[in-house]
Amino acid sequence: MALALARDAQPRDSIAVVTNDELVSPQIETHLASDYDFFVLQNWPQMVNLLKQRALDAVLLDLDTMGESRDEGVSALRELRAIGPDLVLLALTRSSGRKLRLKAVEASVDEYFTAPFDFNEVKLVLGRSLEKRALEIEHRRRQQERGEQQSFCGLIGASEPMQHVYDAISRVAEGTTTVLIRGESGTGKELAARAIVERGPRHDKPFISINCAALPEHLIETELFGHERGAFTDARTSRPGHIELADTGTLFLDEIATLGLGLQSKLLRVLEDRAVTRIGGKTPKKIDFRLITATNESLEQMVEAGRFREDLYYRIHVIPIQLPPLRERADDIPLLLNHFLRRYSDANHVAVKQLEPDVIEILEEYSWPGNVRQLENLVQRLVLMVDGPVVRTHHLPQQILVTSATSQDSMLIPDDGVNFDEEIARIEAAYLNAALRRCNGSKVAAARLLHMDKQRMHYLCRKYSLGKD
Repeated sequence: MALALARDAQPRDSIAVVTNDELVSPQIETHLASDYDFFVLQNWPQMVNLLKQRALDAVLLDLDTMGESRDEGVSALRELRAIGPDLVLLALTRSSGRKLRLKAVEASVDEYFTAPFDFNEVKLVLGRSLEKRALEIEHRRRQQERGEQQSFCGLIGASEPMQHVYDAISRVAEGTTTVLIRGESGTGKELAARAIVERGPRHDKPFISINCAALPEHLIETELFGHERGAFTDARTSRPGHIELADTGTLFLDEIATLGLGLQSKLLRVLEDRAVTRIGGKTPKKIDFRLITATNESLEQMVEAGRFREDLYYRIHVIPIQLPPLRERADDIPLLLNHFLRRYSDANHVAVKQLEPDVIEILEEYSWPGNVRQLENLVQRLVLMVDGPVVRTHHLPQQILVTSATSQDSMLIPDDGVNFDEEIARIEAAYLNAALRRCNGSKVAAARLLHMDKQRMHYLCRKYSLGKD
């Protein structure tokens, strides 16, 4: 009894039907009004006014009565989808044309009915669609909560490789030991460095970051060590370097492998003495800083090749933390997609787009040579460039599609399906033609080439009107 009351107390879904067909309206109302909060509207302006007053769960739109042409009905579907990405959209039409159906599908209609209408079927499909949409919304909500729970100081991921990274960061954060963060380009090495600082005692002290690969060597020296007035032609004033600015805090040297041997020697001296002398200066200044470095190079190979000082290598390679490439933590891709979709949708003041399941599967299969940075750039582009609320497979870059088994399946079998018999016949005829051309029209030779008997070859040639009897 209590369970029945609980069910009755749940709010009912709100459904709007837009049609001016006097035969359709009472039929729909008879079948749906008892189960839903039900609104019957005759035109698009009434639909717009209703949406301003209340939220709806589903709209049943009669494409034939929305204007002078059915294309106006398709435009109404697009506008409804833009207004409410989570609306269940059902379309009615008396046209059996394939082009109209394709346009409605492109406009993100959920279900499509052609006359004669079976309103029992409409009721059944509507119920299933609402249930499916409720599950999708709940899944997204839980995914968002999981994403919030499965992040760590700006790093996103719940996979086992990332849990190892979080554990390593937590272990080193409280100390002052030098840390070397290793990983491919785009894996988030600076984010990891910031996470170490955020979890440590120097979180409120300076965090000075410099990308050693971004500046020519003579500028890096000035940036690192600073200079005194008159140290070189343009040195009109004295200026502290990044090492000085990091006093009491943290110095992060990204791409440290790009430093030349001369600068490596000077940096080694700073690390040994914990003091820095500006260019053109004579007096060293004691500096208290924690050093975190990062590289995507094999320092061991560079040491062997004489391109990186062995003594500096041992100075910075005290505690290494290895960041996994994105291809080794594909389970994190849905979390990252959700995170970046929300970030860039909010930044650009647009509704959060939805990704088709096939899109997510394709992105999980891709190898991501540019790692998380490449994924982030892709999502930013999709948010800005995709019209409509849903990202579909054809919106993805070609370089991603051609490497994906899922996308190849989608290209082989489009959304509206194929006529299997016609496709097989087309393939058979193509092989027969190719074999006959290779064999200068000889059916006996062509049969041998295709590994079939002569009788079958003659039968197929008659079937497709190929060659001469």
